[in-house]
Amino acid sequence: MIKIVAANQVSKILSRKAARFGEAEAIVKPMLEAVKKRGDAAVIEYARHFDKFDRKTLLVPEAELAAAAKGLSKEFVAAVKTASTNIRAYAKLQLPVAKSVTVAPGLKLGQIVRPLATVAAYIPAGRYPLPSTLLMTVIPAQVAGVLNICVSSPRVVPEIFGTAALLKVKNVFQMGGAQAIAAFAYGTKTVPKADRIVGPGNIYVAAAKKLLAGEVGIDFIAGPTEILMIATDGNPAWIAADMLAQAEHDTDASAVLLTTSKQLALAVQSEIERQLATLPTAKTARVAIDKNSAIILFDSIDQAIEVSNRFAPEHLSIPSASLLKQIQHAGSVFIGPHSPEAAGDYATGPNHVLPTSGTARLRGGLSSADYVKVISTQEVTSAALKNLTPTITTLARAEGLEAHARSVEVRSAK
Repeated sequence: MIKIVAANQVSKILSRKAARFGEAEAIVKPMLEAVKKRGDAAVIEYARHFDKFDRKTLLVPEAELAAAAKGLSKEFVAAVKTASTNIRAYAKLQLPVAKSVTVAPGLKLGQIVRPLATVAAYIPAGRYPLPSTLLMTVIPAQVAGVLNICVSSPRVVPEIFGTAALLKVKNVFQMGGAQAIAAFAYGTKTVPKADRIVGPGNIYVAAAKKLLAGEVGIDFIAGPTEILMIATDGNPAWIAADMLAQAEHDTDASAVLLTTSKQLALAVQSEIERQLATLPTAKTARVAIDKNSAIILFDSIDQAIEVSNRFAPEHLSIPSASLLKQIQHAGSVFIGPHSPEAAGDYATGPNHVLPTSGTARLRGGLSSADYVKVISTQEVTSAALKNLTPTITTLARAEGLEAHARSVEVRSAK
């Protein structure tokens, strides 16, 4: 049964467990080296061992993708279309744009935006295959203008392969785990070297991304998924359902309710038990609820918000937009009783690839901006350079960089 605790227990309840990266990295390191040295052969060996891979090549034939798309139900295709429309619209909103400004006479500054050449999207296909993650990782790349979009997934899942075909993605590779991350980081004969790898995965995928960051760009290193909900009142059945929706992801997931109402806390506790009784994923959700989740009682909503900001949750649910001005750190915010986190996972548009483990203090979720480079531009006239010369030469000589100063002065020498 989910715990109900007082606010003075918050530090204990919300302390995140450190990911066992040391252990995972020790397992992953030789795999990365093997792929770096032996390319496709090493990837295929690991795929056969871990994922029962039975192809001759890692690249999935386009005909197989097309066949998977034809086999999708009309309802699934319609769902993909609706979700894609919203995801695409939101990705366009996030995309940086080229612009310029004249900050002083003769001094024009600006930025140009260029897409990455090659990106790779990792799509989990373990306990829960995630075609929705394919939508969330591929569509922003398309909006950004990336020409070479690759998808990797460890096993054959018709919904994943079919969704790739619906999005007109041709470079789909059947490979998973650390070996897939290594293949995209180093490049092989079959797999192109990526500029950035995005998408969630298990601890071995996360460890591989951590070790290869710098060799290749990554989105972020994901930890267990989490939701934090703030409520003073509301429908206990709805709140319980939202908490269980998070808990069913993984036994390490967490769902926490911050409330000022003991009556609501007891009602939600009871509802969670009632709903678990008929939930098909109860075996997983039960562990997450009992081990990592809680309902915490506060004296005021302001106190709850302060704790939320310290925690910087991946998902944050708040009862009203009036609280937004107080929110400083969250991966994605769900406002009001009719904005369940599950809606964001699939259909509303904002990305569901979100920062976990407090990383929301540093950045938001995956966006189209992650697939582009913003390149600065500067254009200076002779008169503007003359006006800036004293500033440039003074700072350059203060740093002992005489050639810098002279490179400016030579332009006004007679």
